[in-house]
Amino acid sequence: MTPAPDSPRPLSVDDGPVVCEATLLNFNWSRDRFTSDDVERRPELRRYTRFVPGRGDFGFVVDGPEGWQAVVWVLMLPADDPGYGFVAPGIGELSVCCAPDSRRRGLGGRLVSVALDHAARAGHHGVSLSVEKGNPARRLYERLGFVDVDGRPGTMLATVVAP
Repeated sequence: MTPAPDSPRPLSVDDGPVVCEATLLNFNWSRDRFTSDDVERRPELRRYTRFVPGRGDFGFVVDGPEGWQAVVWVLMLPADDPGYGFVAPGIGELSVCCAPDSRRRGLGGRLVSVALDHAARAGHHGVSLSVEKGNPARRLYERLGFVDVDGRPGTMLATVVAP
C-alpha cells in the first residue's frame, strides 16, 4: 500500500543523506554560512547529522516525487556532547527542515506535532530545540508550545505529556 501524499514515515539510518542535507539547510537558514564539508568536519555541527536509534533518537520524513519534502528528528544527545539546544539528559533535541520547494505548506508544523506526540507516547517529559535570533521559525515553535528556557538565549523547550 502506498502512503498518502504528505504522510510521514519513520526516519531510518538509511536516511542519513536526508539528515545531512537538512542539517546544512538549517545551519544556512539566513544565508550561506557553512558548506557540507564544514558540517562534516566540525563536531558541533556534525552531531546533528548522526541519527542513532539505539540511543533513543527518532524522527519522521515526508517523501515526495522528487525526494524528501520535510524531515524532523530528535536526538538524545548525552550531557558530555550536548547540542546547542541541550537542556538535560533525557530531553531530546529536535531539528526540523522543509526542502525549499516544500515550504509554507504546513509540513514542518505537522512533523513537529508528530514528533511531540511520539515523544509523549514514548514517555519523554520534554523536547528542546535551538533557534537563532531572527529565525522566523520561532513563531511556529511558540504556536506548538515551545517556551524559552531561562538563561539560555535561543533554547526552547516543549513539555510533553503522555496521552
